[in-house]
Amino acid sequence: MKLIFSILFFTVSGIFSYAQDLNALLKEANRLEAIPDEKAAFHKYKEVLKLKATHIEALNKCSELCSRIGQRETKNTKLRDEYYQAARIYAATSLKINPYNSEGNCVMAIALGRSSMSKSGKEKILNAREIKKYVDAAINNDPQNFKAWHVLGRWQYEISNLNALERSLVKLLYGGLPPATIKQSITAFEKARTLRPEFLLNYLEMAKAYKDNNGKSKAIAYLQLLLALPNQTEDDPAIKEKARAMIKDWD
Repeated sequence: MKLIFSILFFTVSGIFSYAQDLNALLKEANRLEAIPDEKAAFHKYKEVLKLKATHIEALNKCSELCSRIGQRETKNTKLRDEYYQAARIYAATSLKINPYNSEGNCVMAIALGRSSMSKSGKEKILNAREIKKYVDAAINNDPQNFKAWHVLGRWQYEISNLNALERSLVKLLYGGLPPATIKQSITAFEKARTLRPEFLLNYLEMAKAYKDNNGKSKAIAYLQLLLALPNQTEDDPAIKEKARAMIKDWD
């Protein structure tokens, strides 16, 4: 009987210790991301996955951070593409565990969108169709997912601005894409703003859409609002520099 109690004690203690370790790692990863120190946060989330390879939050965070970090690798394109590939792998792993997870679909759309920026022609169009599929799934499974609404807005904006060659490719390969207009993109950006008014990148992209829709004064007002908000990610200082340049160019 003592042996049984000893086994139960060590089993329960082991489970409790495991949960403590997992929660401590997640807490530290969140803290590092908030600083922000995104590479350190990425490595901490990877430590979570060493303890639990199926941890969906860690998989989604690893994907999102790889997309962000990769975008900043402007000089080393090989490393940039490796980060984008990792972002897709983490997202795909998350979706294998739960294909209905909103954030998993969202980070897959983000990963495909980021990698599309360095592509052209057929591959870019192929990614465009995949992005729409994943972003629709993200919104359908969680209409409050502000990042998904932002990605939808960017998708609609980019599709509405395809050049003649790209439009011909779309028609040739797929017979067309779902309709997308700048007004639709503004609606999606505004939805993202309603859900997360402190999301800086959303104001930058929304300003471009308003400017192209003959709303320059509103675009500038949003850029000025962006500049007044606190930085939250490592991308935000660069986003503010772009906003200042756009105000100077448009004013």
